[in-house]
Amino acid sequence: MSMRGIFLVGLLVAGCNFITPYKVDIQQGNFVTQDMIAKLQLGMTRSQVRFALGTPLVVDPFRNDRWDYVYLYIKAGSATEQRLFMVRFSEDKLARVEGVGVPAALNPAPAERPVVPTAPAPPDQPAAKPAVGG
Repeated sequence: MSMRGIFLVGLLVAGCNFITPYKVDIQQGNFVTQDMIAKLQLGMTRSQVRFALGTPLVVDPFRNDRWDYVYLYIKAGSATEQRLFMVRFSEDKLARVEGVGVPAALNPAPAERPVVPTAPAPPDQPAAKPAVGG
């Protein structure tokens, strides 16, 4: 083998360490945009919410008052963006929305809870002294 051939083989072998397989970018779930969020109004029915946001990715069969819209973007094998957007229903009407970019109008303040007075703690009593003698 000539010197040129040995050089080319060496170059090819050295170059194999830098070759990596192509990793496809993956988008999973529901990407909820600000335009979609702007269409939401408290009191909307489930079908109206589904029309505005699309079908939720997660509907828990044990808590059907909550829909989760999950989005995950994987670029070159590592997750670069994750989003969670959740809507809650009360009596089949939109009651609460949670997630990034949600206007305050969609999250009403929780109802004021009445303040229940607590009984004062009993004063500290000294420990009883053991009886001496007998």
